[in-house]
Amino acid sequence: MTLLQKARPSLPKGGFRAALISVLLLAPGGLAASPGLNTLDNPQLHGTATYRYLGLPLYNAQLFTQRGASFDWGQDFALELQYRRNVTKKALINSTLDEMERIGSPAPVRDQLETCFKAVKKGDRYLAVSDGPDRVSFWLNGAKTCTMSYPGIKRSFMSVFLGENTRSASFSQKLRGQ
Repeated sequence: MTLLQKARPSLPKGGFRAALISVLLLAPGGLAASPGLNTLDNPQLHGTATYRYLGLPLYNAQLFTQRGASFDWGQDFALELQYRRNVTKKALINSTLDEMERIGSPAPVRDQLETCFKAVKKGDRYLAVSDGPDRVSFWLNGAKTCTMSYPGIKRSFMSVFLGENTRSASFSQKLRGQ
């Protein structure tokens, strides 16, 4: 930091630090971004939304698309959830499988979810990144937890958040940029 202060003596000490921290935290493809985003070609933030259950915020979501393109099921993308509440591993797995079944895209992936999902605490971030139609990789707070493979798993899993038949149409539409 001393080198930076010498290079920019005209900036107030606190102002420069605040500006630097803001850039690092707010830049979607910046240094503070999850390493999982690096698997996409120039990921850009496309949409954000907050999911509420019975009026209480459960998580904030961000959709990243390649080069800022419009949302397209045929392209790879990433979805990040930042949890606003503690959620057990069992609840994450069961609610995911229940929603996949409810929207008509069940897949026998319970064993894979057991490996991929961990309990989350308020502030934790899960990132899911697609790699073609049959693979989705997961990162928890920047550490890769697994890659789930199954025919059509991208659409089956991501439809829980981005599909046409989600529990909250406005949430999904905001994420998709509509």
